[in-house]
Amino acid sequence: MFPNVTEEPAYRDKTFVFRDRLHAAKILAEKLQPYADNPDTIVLAIPAGGIPVGYVIATRLSVAFDVIVVRKVQLPWDPEAGFGAVAWKGEVILNRPMIEQLGLSETQIKHAISKASTNVQERVRKFRENRPLPDLQNKKVILADDGLASGFTMLAAVKAVKKEKPKEIIIAVPTAPMGATGLLTKEVNLLIALNIRSGPVFAVADAYKDWHDVSDQEAMMLLKRIWHSQGYEKA
Repeated sequence: MFPNVTEEPAYRDKTFVFRDRLHAAKILAEKLQPYADNPDTIVLAIPAGGIPVGYVIATRLSVAFDVIVVRKVQLPWDPEAGFGAVAWKGEVILNRPMIEQLGLSETQIKHAISKASTNVQERVRKFRENRPLPDLQNKKVILADDGLASGFTMLAAVKAVKKEKPKEIIIAVPTAPMGATGLLTKEVNLLIALNIRSGPVFAVADAYKDWHDVSDQEAMMLLKRIWHSQGYEKA
């Protein structure tokens, strides 16, 4: 295992180890206790599934919470699968080996990137409303999601955050495949993935006994709750 990766050994290669996202987030918060009560720490959640996870972590650590938007670049024939990701400031990360393996044309690639970029901007308006992006310089940034798949969506988030010159970048997710941890470990100070699984087939949902897609409405309810606690009023 990589030296800057923290896991829960009892969960290795097992499925259905968490009751739900909130249960997983509570365990993550325990692993993140060294960052608690620190005004220079901020949790950034990736919507929509990452918002419940990030919300619990930030609440239990008593640190700042915010949301960033990253979307996968979807395969033309399978919207559930992606060959890259686009971040909120336009950063694009592509899985070049996958592109070559699938034989995607430049037209297909450009169209998929354009579609993802449009979706990102729509979701920025929805999830951030009129709130300015937080100042991340010299901050300890915890990036939270409900799991990694290929890892490219999180990689895009990491690359975008790095441009803001944070002091540390920590990834905190309940579950991840071994390949994604290898992709990301060299990019961050710490990667916490409680349930790491190897093997040819991986699905984030398989880590949870109770799994559902988080709706935008559910995510917005949590965001508005924490905005209110932070004294933010929508302009």
